[in-house]
Amino acid sequence: MKITLVGASRAGTSFFLALSRVGHVVTLVHHDELDSLNDPELVLLCVPDDALADTARALPVGDFVVAHVAGSRGLGELAPHVRVSSMHPLAALPTGELGSERLVGATYCVAGDALVVEVVRSLQGRVRRVSDDARTLYHATATVAANHVVALLAQVERLADESGLALEDFLPLVRQALDDVERVGPTDALTGPASRGDVATIDAHLTALPERERASYVALASVAFELAERRRTQLLA
Repeated sequence: MKITLVGASRAGTSFFLALSRVGHVVTLVHHDELDSLNDPELVLLCVPDDALADTARALPVGDFVVAHVAGSRGLGELAPHVRVSSMHPLAALPTGELGSERLVGATYCVAGDALVVEVVRSLQGRVRRVSDDARTLYHATATVAANHVVALLAQVERLADESGLALEDFLPLVRQALDDVERVGPTDALTGPASRGDVATIDAHLTALPERERASYVALASVAFELAERRRTQLLA
């Protein structure tokens, strides 16, 4: 398939490498080079979310599909084009090379023209569909799953340093927790003081924690208590 990709962002570079490697003829252009689309079947916009609408309006209207890879935006961003679609990967793309590897076999949230389903299939991807009214919630969920986990591990790194250890010392514990969630689900995977109702230990933690770290600890401990209560309710049912 002939694909013109707009935007040399991390996402753009990742898609360029991945799509090229599975046999598509891909041309990469910048947002100010839209007069050289190379007669594509698909124009894939990998520009910042806030630039989507302006970039779409700047594209010449033609007999090709215009798609974007933004998780939080719908198809309305792609006016005035008739054949429109989107394909957002549930994959972290920190660099072009690593991102291109992760795009192969990833799960994609797709909408609009079916041509993007062919593209996803060529990447050995899994197709999922989310209604327009749930799309922002879907993207918020992806943000929690990726970005917030990274932010949480940054806190682990800070606290590890305070206690004379390193982030690497705690990563096996993180991997074990993720493995447990995958195997038995979050409710049964929960361990620790909240799962036992051990308020005294949590109070001691709050005393030991630097003040700047307490708010996030309290917020997540509250969620853990709710999860533990759900488990107790299920056991009594």
